[in-house]
Amino acid sequence: MQPTNFYRPTFAQIDLNAIKMNILNLKKHISHSVEVIAVVKANAYGHGDLEVSKTALEAGVSMLAVATPDEAIRLRKNGIESPILVLGASSPSFANVASEHDITVTVFQKDWFLHIPPLPKKLKVHIKIDTGMGRLGITTESELDMLIQTIQQRQDVIIDGVFTHFATADEEDINHFSNQLTKFKLFLQHFPKRPRCIHAANSAASLIHMDSLFDAVRFGISMYGLLPSEHVKKELPFPLVQAMSLHTEVVHVKKVCAGSSVSYGAIYTASENEWIATLPIGYADGMLRGLSGQEVLIQGKRMPIVGKICMDQCMVRLPEQVNIGERVTLIGRQGTEQVTIEEWAQKLQTISYEIPCVLTSRVPRTYTP
Repeated sequence: MQPTNFYRPTFAQIDLNAIKMNILNLKKHISHSVEVIAVVKANAYGHGDLEVSKTALEAGVSMLAVATPDEAIRLRKNGIESPILVLGASSPSFANVASEHDITVTVFQKDWFLHIPPLPKKLKVHIKIDTGMGRLGITTESELDMLIQTIQQRQDVIIDGVFTHFATADEEDINHFSNQLTKFKLFLQHFPKRPRCIHAANSAASLIHMDSLFDAVRFGISMYGLLPSEHVKKELPFPLVQAMSLHTEVVHVKKVCAGSSVSYGAIYTASENEWIATLPIGYADGMLRGLSGQEVLIQGKRMPIVGKICMDQCMVRLPEQVNIGERVTLIGRQGTEQVTIEEWAQKLQTISYEIPCVLTSRVPRTYTP
């Protein structure tokens, strides 16, 4: 369904029911005692943070997770009242704001608390343990002991949780994953009182590593119906439903003669008389130049993008003339054919996570319940 308040026919459609079904299927797969944390960082992986958050909460998740303080504040300002965890680093200057808005922050440095005055409301924190990701987190047991002691000296901070992040949960070789899990369990023994929420499993681990669930799982990429890896695809306990599709329309059709070139650099030359369609989507929308040659769906058939993708437009070779206004599906299904986000990722030699995230705000999102 094309949004009515935009004048360009290019839009992304988000199936909120698909997101709901992915969550409900995960809840059936894991123990009923394990909570689900919905990861809605980066504008819900490009799907729309507010709409996805509301859908996830309706599906029964217990907490939302974002990457930055600003993402958390945006949710609060738009009426989201559920628990929110900031997974990334927060400036000490955010501590007071976080306590005021009941936003849980991640901590991993005892010196962080040196810059925080007494807080008017209690601040909930989750301690991050680096067990082998090499990104954020405490790396030694002595560091953890000192951080716990620092927090215990304050009356305005509550250790609500502790977590780690797996670097290879989506890979067939489980050695590094197993080492991280073992190390995490050793760190947990240093807490004088068990935190309310212990969480380690990301999408991949929550799907295929039942020994890593603890109190909660962080459901990110697969909440949107996308696979963490090909290995997870082989082990998938239930089918994932892709939530995002991308559409536009043909705005121009012309017949070019053999020997004519198309787009910048004249790198594509028609080998015979050909029909060429122009689509109003380009790299400023997230249709990156590396997608030249990628196929789109018109009238249920695959047709290739030819020539260099422009900032605002791209061209497609047609087998025959089509009408102006003909529906074009760039990601999604038409008839029996389907173009997936994974297909785009393969074409760009990247991962599926990146594709919805790079679709810019110039592409409006429309939602089906």
